Amino acid sequence: MPDLQPWFATHTHAASAPLGDLVAAKRGRRVGVVLPARDEATTIGEIVRRVRTAWCDLVPLVDEVVVVDSRSSDDTAAAAREAGAVVVTAEDPDPAFDGGKGSAMRTGMAHLTSDVGVFLDADVRGFDPAFVARLVGPLLTDPSLVLVKAFYDRPTHDGGGGRVTELAARPEITRRAPELAGFVQPLAGECAFVLDAFVDLPVVSGYGVDVGMLLQAVRKHGLDATAQADLGRREHDHQGLRALGRMALQVRAAFDLVLDDRDVVVDERWVPGRDADGAATLVAERVETRLLPPPGAGATSSTS
Repeated sequence: MPDLQPWFATHTHAASAPLGDLVAAKRGRRVGVVLPARDEATTIGEIVRRVRTAWCDLVPLVDEVVVVDSRSSDDTAAAAREAGAVVVTAEDPDPAFDGGKGSAMRTGMAHLTSDVGVFLDADVRGFDPAFVARLVGPLLTDPSLVLVKAFYDRPTHDGGGGRVTELAARPEITRRAPELAGFVQPLAGECAFVLDAFVDLPVVSGYGVDVGMLLQAVRKHGLDATAQADLGRREHDHQGLRALGRMALQVRAAFDLVLDDRDVVVDERWVPGRDADGAATLVAERVETRLLPPPGAGATSSTS
């Protein structure tokens, strides 16, 4: 088991640098914020407005805000556009395959015109714009870093979060990638990244994308090129158990795709439940997780 205490002590950031120092540390680089979103009309507008007010209007830290609309059935795109974001439609490399969050993040990276990117979740309630500064700060001030992952406290009144992390991701990390055990939340969707370090790397589809990005970063650049930032408290919706089961399969598949150099992992499972009349049911479900082409391979998307 590797000794991760030295890395944890030097690569875990509790606060951001003074704002003036962060702006100066850009040194001509552009910073972009990207929000992958599917059916997040109730939260996306407020997040975009707060990012733009804090980091575009008041402090010149962020140069672009991009929302990637991933097959939304609500007014996500309109709400984001009204709040001032550039809205991009997620493009799946294979139109017959819904790449989910992975495709949305890939599209966001392909569309960015910035040098440094910040991924934010689009379903956060009570969003704090300080999240952006805490994530991007270490990248701007430490040229050895290519990726900074978030971690935070979750409320537990509605069942809490972190179930897939503890039951799916951490067992895989323990067995297959123990060097990642120092990350408090390896599945966190929020992160800051140097675009050039990832633009030529493949992207895991679905909810395997976040740990896949971490695995790719450490595999290519080493553990010391990664860090984590404490965002304090964060509140968002938690998914039901059936959705969490799919997520767990996609997370485990990410390890196979990245570490075993596979192109696709297909899991088939039986899901018990009840119909509208209360009768027991059993439904077959196929969960396919793919390694998508690198963002640098191009992603055709409509912009508005």
